[in-house]
Amino acid sequence: MINIDTFITNPELFYEKSELLKVMAHPVRLCIIRGLMAQDGCNVSHIQSCLDMPQSTISQHLAKLRSVGIIEGKRHGLEVHYSVVNEDARKIIQSLFS
Repeated sequence: MINIDTFITNPELFYEKSELLKVMAHPVRLCIIRGLMAQDGCNVSHIQSCLDMPQSTISQHLAKLRSVGIIEGKRHGLEVHYSVVNEDARKIIQSLFS
């Protein structure tokens, strides 16, 4: 059963979910998330070569994805390895591309 008063009791939940959807609602970011899931993560250079876009553009998209907690970057030497850590984002991508 759906709890109709959830928005009244927890509007922050709806704000959080809408921010997630807003950030994901860009074709390049959808592609990045899907690619990170397929590759089990990768670095900026790999993403850049796959999308054939400047590194600065890729970095801006990654920053937006990080800002809402969709991805996480872990440093390995000089490289940062990005992976999808948000389960809601994973479910959305799986649903869209299954």
